[in-house]
Amino acid sequence: LQHTSGIKSYLDDPAFQNRIKTAPLDPIPPDELLPYVYRYPLKPKPGTGYQYSNSDNIAVALIAEAATNIAYERLLQLLVFGPLDMHQTSLPKGFRLPRPALHGYDVEPGQTPVDISEVLSSSFSWASGGMISTPLDQTRFVRGYIGRRLFSAPVQMAQFAWIPGAGSEPAGPGTNSAGLGVFRYVTRCGPVFGHTGNYPGYTQLIASTRSGDRSLTVSVNRQLSKTVAPRVLGALPLGLR
Repeated sequence: LQHTSGIKSYLDDPAFQNRIKTAPLDPIPPDELLPYVYRYPLKPKPGTGYQYSNSDNIAVALIAEAATNIAYERLLQLLVFGPLDMHQTSLPKGFRLPRPALHGYDVEPGQTPVDISEVLSSSFSWASGGMISTPLDQTRFVRGYIGRRLFSAPVQMAQFAWIPGAGSEPAGPGTNSAGLGVFRYVTRCGPVFGHTGNYPGYTQLIASTRSGDRSLTVSVNRQLSKTVAPRVLGALPLGLR
């Protein structure tokens, strides 16, 4: 949860990338994602350094399934969506978006933007970014999650053991620190807590004050990261710089 496992991100494996290119719309079972990185050594040594890895998120979801004998999608419904009154959020396996939906684009300088909203099965990201949601549901989630509607104070204290300087992907506003499945962003407006994420055609930030009384959600219909359009990402204030 704190991305100190040393497990390589399966997204960086050439064989996985080839799978996406050759069959982008075909769903992949969740238990077939991590085998792409079995052959790689743990680097850095577990517990010794921070390195954001999509594989970590997949591993946590598979552990949850193994511990409960309940599908991860069902666990989300029982433990998160239901308690927080989230009715327009799902973790699909296919590539179709609900209607209406925010379209995502691939943007290249000097070229017409290309709509890539439905060119990839969500199963390739699964528990590491394959969620479909709305601004209202995201607001309900981040306020409830950070405002401690889903767990106790001791659990949150464990989550808030920060690794200074460890950022989400893409980096959030202000000074980033990594906790257990959550990030702290210290901005000129004060500290907020949440997560960022990106996916082909999309970039997202959700953050909340610790009380859960105030929150922010930012959606961009273009993928932005330190390797994809970094100049655009650097110019985007994300509301709190």
